[in-house]
Amino acid sequence: MEMRQLQYFVAVADEEGFTAAAHRVHTTQPNISAQIRGLERELGAALFDRSGRSVRLTDAGRAALPSARAALAAARDVTHAVSEVRGLLRGSLSVGMVEGCTMAPLFTALGTFGSAHPKVALSLRESPSDRLIAAVADGTIDVALAGYGDELPRGVDSFTVISEPLVAVMPANASFGAKANLDDLRQHSLICLPRGAGIRSVFDDAAATRGGPIRPAIEASSPDAIVELVCSGMGIGILSASIAAADERVTGLPIEGVDVDARLGFVWRGDPSPATRRFVELTREAFAAPE
Repeated sequence: MEMRQLQYFVAVADEEGFTAAAHRVHTTQPNISAQIRGLERELGAALFDRSGRSVRLTDAGRAALPSARAALAAARDVTHAVSEVRGLLRGSLSVGMVEGCTMAPLFTALGTFGSAHPKVALSLRESPSDRLIAAVADGTIDVALAGYGDELPRGVDSFTVISEPLVAVMPANASFGAKANLDDLRQHSLICLPRGAGIRSVFDDAAATRGGPIRPAIEASSPDAIVELVCSGMGIGILSASIAAADERVTGLPIEGVDVDARLGFVWRGDPSPATRRFVELTREAFAAPE
């Protein structure tokens, strides 16, 4: 008994005819008929009643059909499992990360993956979040840690590591009230991350829908630089809540008018390679582990 015979048997049963089944499995009607006859001889029973205008299963055929389907499914599972292993024995994985990333769990996942799969060529690229997400969407990068807001390109999956509101960052001794209003901030010198950063994109989108774009006085390349500039009196910074809370020299005030949280997380295409799928699993484990 051959897998091909079982495939033809299931096709004829589904299509209720030899000609339609032949089209489905890309062979000829005489060939599929010959293979079914060979299967019937081996089993010692007719699988189809050919007396009518359409082909019907016999009692033996009905009894055999579930097992034939199961055998074909098992064969597909074997093929898939081997493909997964081959993809992790050889291949490549390109990983992107937002510029200035210092998140230890990411590097833990990279190290674990590299040790477990040394024959997979691993590459790492730093870039602004918007470029990373675009590269994932067009297949240039397999997976990336990037910042984003509410929406991602069609076909891109994600899991979020951090989701938190934006705050206006100012010296801890500043007198500004309990909150910062987006309209009031337009009157001050603002210090922001460059365009393309996830935090900046959330802020720009909120400003655009509430009075128009806001052009910052200074664009700083990293959150640490923004904090230092704020402490030196150069203006008000725009960062996420946890970044502001990490330095006692500054305080972060919630911004009225910015209703979308800034998110940092992993993004990848919805049809990942075996290497990408495994790396995403490792990042989930790394970020879920207690520090």
